[in-house]
Parts: sequence; structure tokens; C-alpha cells
Amino acid sequence: MADLLTRPLGELARCLARKEVSPVDLMREALSRIDAERDLNAFVALKEEGDLLREARAAEERIGRGEGRPLEGMPLGVKDLEDVAGMVTSHGSKAFRDNVAEHDSIQVARLRAAGAIVVGKTNAPEFGATAITKNPLFGVTRNPWNLERTPGGSSGGSSAAIAAGLVPLVTAGDGGGSIRIPASFTGCFGLKTSYGRVPHGPTRYWIMDDTAVYGPLTRRVEDAALFLDVVSGPHPLDPNSLPHPGVSYRKVLRDLPRPLRIAFSPQLGHAVVQSDVASVVASAVRAFEEVGSPVETIEGGPPELGYDWGIVGAFHLLGELEPYLPERGDEFGRGFLSGVKVGARMTPRLWAESRLRREELNRWCAAVFDKYDLLVTPTVPYDPPPARGPFPETLEGRKLSLASVASFTIPFNLSWHPAATVRAGFSSANLPVGMQIVGPRHRDDLVLQAAFAFEQARPWADRWPDRGAS
Repeated sequence: MADLLTRPLGELARCLARKEVSPVDLMREALSRIDAERDLNAFVALKEEGDLLREARAAEERIGRGEGRPLEGMPLGVKDLEDVAGMVTSHGSKAFRDNVAEHDSIQVARLRAAGAIVVGKTNAPEFGATAITKNPLFGVTRNPWNLERTPGGSSGGSSAAIAAGLVPLVTAGDGGGSIRIPASFTGCFGLKTSYGRVPHGPTRYWIMDDTAVYGPLTRRVEDAALFLDVVSGPHPLDPNSLPHPGVSYRKVLRDLPRPLRIAFSPQLGHAVVQSDVASVVASAVRAFEEVGSPVETIEGGPPELGYDWGIVGAFHLLGELEPYLPERGDEFGRGFLSGVKVGARMTPRLWAESRLRREELNRWCAAVFDKYDLLVTPTVPYDPPPARGPFPETLEGRKLSLASVASFTIPFNLSWHPAATVRAGFSSANLPVGMQIVGPRHRDDLVLQAAFAFEQARPWADRWPDRGAS
């Protein structure tokens, strides 16, 4: 039964629709796997078993009547920065441990309308502020490939749940790499969608942060295309939401145009990359040449934007949390709160300078995609850090920047380009290495097609952590 949870979503959906698998049995298996893998600390809150089994039986009845929906009966884990009606959205913070959501997020509502059943919440760092998943409320989440390592963040609970086969479906979000980094660290596929592709909301504030998006974090590319077909499209509560793309991502997945012009940037101008990671990615990118698309290595890159990204994000978050600080400041993690207070350093001059550098990034991207169809880079420059941290300060004798883990991911949150990570291979430590595929704005379809072509040329979904699944 355990292999059911690791099957492709489309195959599993067909098994459910044909009554070869019962949604009740699938839910029981998911709950059993979650219980057996408590040392991962992937899930931090679960719905009552009786309620989940009732939902599964209702799904079974709909299938029996021929009324099954695309994700009917599929167990779903929701990242604990996202709302599920009637469940706590804690943001990994003691200050929000009683914050019961009144509504589903738009994304969760669409997944549930497609038949998915919310099992519970997956762990995240406090307010998603770092790429290591630990927080004062629920503790440390661990990587199923090596429990001493982090699964990344901020979607670390979701990535651990998918890689370990606890559930077949999760939600994730990416404001600076929070889908791609954990997907890379756990050997999964992750897509940072074009800004606006998946609507945000409902939110208390008009959207402040214009770098964060929702997107799929899955075992396979086709799973992500199916996920995106369900959740994409405009919504009146999100003024930045994009029109529907007019195609099914899943149906066009195999329609990759050839030949493509592909640029490969090993350092993106400034990144310090672990030597074995660099070798794995350099080898993997040649898969595109094998399928008929030439690859050209390019030099240089956009300005380093880690500090700008960090202070602007802290400024926005401080604006949201400042009302809580006088009475509840001691309930936030010390390191988290220290980082948020950096936002108070924002000045008109710093704001304007950050906008100038962001425009420089925009022009660099425009030049790249004027000449090339896709840009390929490493996803993360080094192996996953220890589960509790810290991030390394040096790498092979070279000094690292403060935001080094996101050297390759932050630029495309700031530029709004779609960017995916595929498993390129394994490092010398036998840990997954990710390769990032970036496409022109709004061409999520092209990025998915290229990732799917790579997956077919260099299959990865047959190797996962051996966790002694029953």
C-alpha cells in the first residue's frame, strides 16, 4: 500500500477513479506513514482521524456515483503559512499559536474543490523567514535523505513529506527560493511560478510583498502540471493574479519546441558554488544537447541583490507584526525578531537604491531572454546545512555572502520569471543536487516542458530515501 503515496498523481487519480484504490484505504495509509515518520517532524498539526475518514468515505461515494473530481480523495498537506478554515495558521510562531483561520486560502479552496482532502499542516520556519525549517513552536524538521540535515525552507515540512512519501500532494510557497531550495535539498521537483500565476488571498493587507508566489512541490514534473491546472487562474481578491493561460499545462507538457537556445550560467556572476555541485550541474545541463538544444555558457550576471531582498522583506514584515511587538514581542524567536527589526533601517534612499538595482536586474534578464529561450543555473550552491543550522560562512576556503543559499533563486523572485528545479544528480555526500531552469515571464508552460524533457532524459523519480516504508 505504501507505494500508492509515491505514484504519479495522474496514475493515482486514475486508480481512485477506477475503484482500484479506496480513498479510505489511501487516507489510512497516509496517516500511518505520517505516524511512522514522526522523527522527520514534517507535519505539525493533523485533522481528527474520524473527520478525515468521513471525508474519504464521502469521496468514495462521489466516485461511486461517477462524480469524482480531478483530485478526488487525494490526501493534502498544507504549509503552515497558508490558511485552512478551522485550523490554526501559526506561521511557526508562539505569538500565533491560537490563530484559527476563518477561510481557506484561494489555493487551498481550489485544491479542495478539485477533491483533495486536507490532512494537516506542514512545518515551516517562523513566518518563512529562512531556508532552514525550525521554529520555537514546533522545533526542527529533518531531511529524509539524512536526518542530520535540513530539508530546506521555508517549505521544508512540505518537501520532507513529499520526499518521504507521507502524502502525494502538498502546498508550498516561494518568496526567495522557498520552493526551489527545499525541493533541491530533498530531490523533488519545484516550480516558482510567474508572479500572479496562482492567486494570493484572502489577506488582511493589500499585498505588500511582490516577490512571493505559490507553486507546486512534487515528485515529478507531470504532478506539478496537474497541480497547476487546478490552482491557476485569476481571482478578484488578488489584483495581481494573471488571466488563465488558456492551455492545460499537463496537456502541453510533451510539446517542447526544438531546438531551444539555452544559456548556462554556472555562477550567475557572483555565486560561490561547491565544486562537486558545480560538476553535477555542468554534466546535467548537457542533457539538453542530447535532445537537440544547444547550450552556451555565459559569463557575468545581475547585481547581487540579497541585501536589498532581505531589507525590503523585513520592512514589509515589520509593518505587519509591529502592532504585536509591545505586548507579545517576547513570544517571537530572538533570531527571527532581530532579522525583522532590520526593516526599521529602511530609508527613502535605500528604497530608491534597491529599485535601481532591481531595474538593473530587469534589464539583464531582458537581454538574456532576448537571445536565449531558457537560462539554466545550479539551484543551491551547496549541500543542505545541518538540520538546526547554521548556514556555512565559508565554502572550500571562499567567503560566502549572508544570502548565499539563495544566490541563484532570489533574482527570479525579484524579476518575476518562472523558475523550476529538477534533480540533477547527487553530491559527494550522496545528497540531492538541483538544477534550476528559468524561462521568460509568464512562460510557465515552457519551463515545465523543459523540465519534463530533462526528466525523461535523466529520470530521477525511481530513487528516493529508503525510510523502511511498510
